[in-house]
Amino acid sequence: MSTVPSPPTHHRRLRWQALAGFIAMSAIVGVVAALAVATRSEAHNALIRPSWAPPGWLYGPTWTALLLAVAIAGWGYWRTDGETRGFAFYGVCLLLTLLWTPLFFAGGAHALALADVVVLDFMVPVTMMEFGRRSKLAAWLLVPYLLWLLYSTAVNAAVVWLN
Repeated sequence: MSTVPSPPTHHRRLRWQALAGFIAMSAIVGVVAALAVATRSEAHNALIRPSWAPPGWLYGPTWTALLLAVAIAGWGYWRTDGETRGFAFYGVCLLLTLLWTPLFFAGGAHALALADVVVLDFMVPVTMMEFGRRSKLAAWLLVPYLLWLLYSTAVNAAVVWLN
């Protein structure tokens, strides 16, 4: 009878520290986003937005939940001894997410922000496929993130179109 080997002892010991690290990475993205929103210009506030754009108060709670899910997904993949390629895709997604909010809100670079989020729309499914090879749960945890990004892409495109 074969048994599933237990993770190496060092892996088990680092489990909670690794989770804290993934949460910290996501929190950095969230803090940068919050600062970008807080420093948005009057020009940004005057933009014409589609009627179906989310209210401003929704961004904070939504991104907090999404980034927590993203952190747990990364941690879940790490726990499977995930491959470097999966972490590279994950890192690119975090970087693009980190860049989007300052571009859109603080920088007023709406077309550049749109290009950023379109690339992100392709990178997240690639990351999900890579994660899914080792952890279906890690891949599924990224679904709400992808759905919100697709919605954000539509809002961003409408802002570019309307302005």
